[in-house]
Amino acid sequence: MDAETAGSSAEKLDFMREIVAADIASGKHGGRVQTRFPPEPNGYLHIGHAKSICLNFGIAKEFGGKCNLRFDDTNPTKEDVEYVDSIQNDVRWLGFEWDGLYYASDYFEKLYNWACDLIRANLAYVDSQTLEEIRQQRGTAGAPGTNSPFRDRSVEENLDLFARMRSGEFPDGAHVLRAKIDMASPHLIYRDPLLYRIRHAHHHRTGDAWCIYPMYDYAHGQCDSIEEITHSICTLEFETHRPLYNWFIEKLNIYPSHQYEFARLNLTYTVMSKRKLLELVQDGLVSGWDDPRMPTLSGLRRRGYTPEAIRAFCKTIGITRYSGLTDMVVLENALRDRLNAVAERRMAVLEPLKVVITNYPEGQVEYLDAVNNPEDESAGTRSIPFSRELYIEREDFMEVAAKKYFRLAPGQEVRLRWAYFLKCDDFVKDAEGNIVELRCTYDPTTKGGNAPDGRKVKGTIHWVSAPHALNAEVRLYDHLLKIADPSEMPEDADWKSALNEASLQVLKGCKLEPSLADCKPELPVQFERKGYFVVDSADSTSQSLVFNRSVTLKDAWQKVQNQGK
Repeated sequence: MDAETAGSSAEKLDFMREIVAADIASGKHGGRVQTRFPPEPNGYLHIGHAKSICLNFGIAKEFGGKCNLRFDDTNPTKEDVEYVDSIQNDVRWLGFEWDGLYYASDYFEKLYNWACDLIRANLAYVDSQTLEEIRQQRGTAGAPGTNSPFRDRSVEENLDLFARMRSGEFPDGAHVLRAKIDMASPHLIYRDPLLYRIRHAHHHRTGDAWCIYPMYDYAHGQCDSIEEITHSICTLEFETHRPLYNWFIEKLNIYPSHQYEFARLNLTYTVMSKRKLLELVQDGLVSGWDDPRMPTLSGLRRRGYTPEAIRAFCKTIGITRYSGLTDMVVLENALRDRLNAVAERRMAVLEPLKVVITNYPEGQVEYLDAVNNPEDESAGTRSIPFSRELYIEREDFMEVAAKKYFRLAPGQEVRLRWAYFLKCDDFVKDAEGNIVELRCTYDPTTKGGNAPDGRKVKGTIHWVSAPHALNAEVRLYDHLLKIADPSEMPEDADWKSALNEASLQVLKGCKLEPSLADCKPELPVQFERKGYFVVDSADSTSQSLVFNRSVTLKDAWQKVQNQGK
């Protein structure tokens, strides 16, 4: 999209794209567009990051620009190569490719030299107080801060101490480097913020070459400037940091990148704090970062979400400057819309009840045609085996039928999906009084699900041929939390008390139609009447099938019933 095209369709653009279109039209940055996605490699990406990825990479693509992937690796105690690799995998899986791959650590020498320039300009100094003393002197929004007793050190002394900090002469916490701005400023961010701290820790890229590391507020804008980022897009919590972002650029007289802010994604029934997600992993409350209950991209991927669905979701919620809470239903609907179009249909009985068709010949098997996807004719049909013994869902039979219950009951008739009309004549109970088997008869004239005499049945149920059924474990997932908005919890409450104990239900001994034996991970299927499912990429094997439910159906099955098929 060029500036002229963007301008002509401005009513369709979000505010961020309007800014970019206006900048191109005015010739700002020479008409260039350069964005970046700058994650810290201290955890796995989640659905909130997907919003930022789609925005940064999307703008670059739409306006003929470029987008870098840059790792903000300035905190070696929390970062790991595992996270670096997972982030790259997730960005690519989501459908994007970066124009440049960079790390803040690429610029450590340059950032150090710029810090020395600030010291020489009497705009930075080494403070030897503890962090707690510095906090106490910071003041409040209504009261000015107090100058550090080390604020007036000479330039020479500051340069010497900073060099010795770099050389490893001092232990962690002995000194920090601070900007010298204004301790009485109404902007708290200007009250001599920290630029560097000592941290004797092994870095995943630079090893032990450094023992001082820049703070985010110092490194962020300078990294943007080095890469000549035109539109540095952050979430709203960084809006108050923008004056400092601009102050460093102005004082160092470097490329004037500009920061813009948008509202981050908040989603009901989950958390998107990497600290809290890490707690779940470390405490063993989930199976890992890719647990299908997690809002991480790897968790959503394992659950059966597709990149197309996530991109559609990000487009639906849009980009604004107003914080809000997005209902999980919006994300689930984006997935349903995608899977309804592409997922082939299969039959699976999750809580099986055996059926014996007493008037069907013993040993006989016939193969019936079933449509793979009514939304896609090109998906064709498949053959499914039908025999004397079947499995149906236990919930599809009632010993005493309730009013408006149109499934199987003694003397009641239903349609078997793609097969015949079936009538229940009797049932068998075990010693505890549980119904373990139904005795039924079928009408051989109703093959395909229609009666030549024109009689109608109101209920249609799915089934699986017992001799041909595959055994499988099926995992049904629900929300991670049992409350919609965890921010409404009391401040002294443990957020983990909101975890949903019913977030995972494991069903063993499920019966699947045999065509599912060849189902591959990340290939979605619809279990008719039950929802959309995917083979579990971590635990499923050819000898032990495991399927995860991605999302339930909405009201699609009622439509199928009404069609009489």
